[in-house]
Amino acid sequence: MTAITKAPASSHSVIEDATALLTASCFVAFGVFMLRDCGLITGGTAGLALLLTHFSPFSFGQLFMALNLPFFYLAWKKMGLAFTLRTILSIVVVSLLSDNLGQVIQIGYVHPFFAGLVGGLMMGVGLLIFFRHKASLGGFNIFALYLQERFNIRAGKVQMALDCTIVVASFFTLSPWLLLCSVVGAIALNFILATNHKAGRYNAS
Repeated sequence: MTAITKAPASSHSVIEDATALLTASCFVAFGVFMLRDCGLITGGTAGLALLLTHFSPFSFGQLFMALNLPFFYLAWKKMGLAFTLRTILSIVVVSLLSDNLGQVIQIGYVHPFFAGLVGGLMMGVGLLIFFRHKASLGGFNIFALYLQERFNIRAGKVQMALDCTIVVASFFTLSPWLLLCSVVGAIALNFILATNHKAGRYNAS
């Protein structure tokens, strides 16, 4: 049986990683903030958490952290301890920021289509930064990165397939218009990943 390749050690300094992970967390959290403000969802565990906020008294951040718990073991076994620790830290920061941005930002109105498109793009850029610095936002991201590391299947394509499944599952919760805007956001997010995150692209020479 072929050995599983773990995520290589980061070539960045601690300060570089910390700055990048904080920046990525801000991008993703603001994207989530825009989607949630318009009642939209996205794919992955973030989308599932957004969907569950319609039926649960728990916040997005609480649900997001809870949904990711089962994936930490996979991250540790398949991608390594350093990757797992960065991922846990990233999830905690995104969860806290997403739940508390409303305390510092008040938006009167955002058009759902704009929220879906720009929110999706911001989350895609944030995820790209996470991936670049050997981290993720857990859940489907870990699974997608594992398949890329193990079978050289682009993470963006795997993520898009899984995200579309979550969006379709929201068919009975969202109106057709909000569902369309959510799909636009999911496509925008995964377009960023599919066109920019490729195995070997960032390997040091």
